[in-house]
Amino acid sequence: MSPVQENSRWPRVSKFTLSACAATVAELVTFPLDLTKTRLQIQGEGGSRQHGGNVQPPKYRGMLSTALGIVREEGPLKLWQGVTPAIYRHIVYSGGRMLAYEQLRESVLGRSEDGVFPVWKAVIGSMISGALGQFIASPTDLVKIQMQMEGRRRLEGKPPRVHGVYHAFTKILAEGGIRGLWAGWVPNVQRAALVNLGDLMTYDTVKHFLLRNTSIPDNSICHGLASICSGLVAAIMGTPADVVKTRVMNQPRDSNGRGLLYKSSTDCLVQSAPWSLTFWLTFEQMRRAMGISSF
Repeated sequence: MSPVQENSRWPRVSKFTLSACAATVAELVTFPLDLTKTRLQIQGEGGSRQHGGNVQPPKYRGMLSTALGIVREEGPLKLWQGVTPAIYRHIVYSGGRMLAYEQLRESVLGRSEDGVFPVWKAVIGSMISGALGQFIASPTDLVKIQMQMEGRRRLEGKPPRVHGVYHAFTKILAEGGIRGLWAGWVPNVQRAALVNLGDLMTYDTVKHFLLRNTSIPDNSICHGLASICSGLVAAIMGTPADVVKTRVMNQPRDSNGRGLLYKSSTDCLVQSAPWSLTFWLTFEQMRRAMGISSF
């Protein structure tokens, strides 16, 4: 009998819950990096436009300078502005993608006779699970980005767009209807598929390669090495789509919920890894503590 059967009557619920908890820890630890990244991405958009014939000078230069500027001008707690919808998003997104990938690996696509999950199957499984999880969680991602930008709007003397998570949701519904909640879902899903291709596929492949071909046991060293590799690959593959996603989701919209700046993710592209480490280490240790077999 497997550890899952011994320790849980509801293995899928347990795995979803552990994934969501690990993602919450990772999001709380790395959210200031996500906020500074979003500010820099939006700044790049503004700097590329002309105002009265002059190019607007950049306010921030680099991650550290951006973070220090937020602390100095807005206060240290503003580094976590928008963390609530970000946690909501990861409860749905990470819980869903992890559960979906494991089900695809074990029950749908299946391992080979020697117990190895082929890379081509890992590619398919990771992209499908990432796209599915992100599509469901897309409304919370939209709210998160809008909340992250409120501090900058107040600093620039602009009126706030939203006054909290609930107000953000209701405002989006009032202006764009149900369709408005999925504004920018195409680049969002594209990014998620690429990130999960780098994250899930790389972690799963590297971890089991280390277990089969080295003397490293299934412990934190193995998990750390695999997560560093997965975070690096995910960042390289997901960064271009991440910039596009942020700009598309943050743009102003008309009464029908259509973007005023970009027609699509391709249009935006033409115009314009710490998380993985924390998540995977937390996720594996939580599974071990609950008596659930290693991922």
